[in-house]
Amino acid sequence: MPYEPQFSIRPHLLSLVEEIAALRERIEGASVALPWIPALQKDTRTRNGHASTAIEGNPLTLEQVRALEEGRELLASDERSQREVLNYFAGLRYIEKNATRKKITHEHLFKLHRLLADSVMDQGQAGVYRSIQVKVGKHVPPAAADVSPLMFELLEWWNTDSARLSPVLSSAILHYRFEEIHPFADGNGRTGRALALWDLYRRGFDSQHLFSVDEYYWEDRPAYYAALSQVREAGEDLSEWLVYSAQGLKVTLERVWLRLQKFQAADRARITLTPRQERLLGLLRDHGSLSPAEIWKHLGVSRQGAMNIISPLIKAGLMEKRGTQKTGRYFLTY
Repeated sequence: MPYEPQFSIRPHLLSLVEEIAALRERIEGASVALPWIPALQKDTRTRNGHASTAIEGNPLTLEQVRALEEGRELLASDERSQREVLNYFAGLRYIEKNATRKKITHEHLFKLHRLLADSVMDQGQAGVYRSIQVKVGKHVPPAAADVSPLMFELLEWWNTDSARLSPVLSSAILHYRFEEIHPFADGNGRTGRALALWDLYRRGFDSQHLFSVDEYYWEDRPAYYAALSQVREAGEDLSEWLVYSAQGLKVTLERVWLRLQKFQAADRARITLTPRQERLLGLLRDHGSLSPAEIWKHLGVSRQGAMNIISPLIKAGLMEKRGTQKTGRYFLTY
């Protein structure tokens, strides 16, 4: 028999789902005519890769993860940290390639886990359900002998009954239940979050692959872990977890909408962003502000080269300089 999640849809959750649906519709409409979608997709992939591995303790910064995504070499970081991020990019490419797959099998799940966990597992084997008992904090997942039957039930639910629910709910349920079973000896956190994202792709909810929900979890990891634990404390009632997840998705979509407005502003100003201009806007978004010297260093250009990059962006109204000639810093204007 398939898995049967227990939850109730309360007024606050219903309101969140409605707000998310409206935001998604606005984003879908705005993104159709934008030539910047590849840049946005690339940025989202970087943010997902950074956030999901950082949740598990990976020390690489967003800028370092961006460098790896662009194929640049990192000298001041350990090999395992880089491998975890590169593995996650491989996993994301896999679910993007299989975004429209109608049925997900154990073999698809094994393949995803092998991509994510290759050469970075502390115990067990990548792409194989665990044969040992594990403990995650205070949580003791089901016995190893029960993993395969429980995953069979979960996959059956995902491939059938989950379609009756909003993807806002089905992705959150899939995320929690996978983590509860903890089917692999290691790498379950990254895999569970990737599955939730895969569900949004399969359901056509994130058809452009622009959403980085993992950033929301990473920004307050204690709240994320507490929300997962609360389900067990509530006797497997998912109601509060669904509210937490929906709130995270809403915040994510609000951020995507702001990013789209930035690119729309560039379009209205008739500016064609160069790769370095795109990177500078991303740096300002990540750091909040930058001094002229910091911009030269990050972009690897001269002072005059930096001004040639900056001036059109200021003219287009995408960024501004605040402060004096000596102490001034550059900020985004959106």
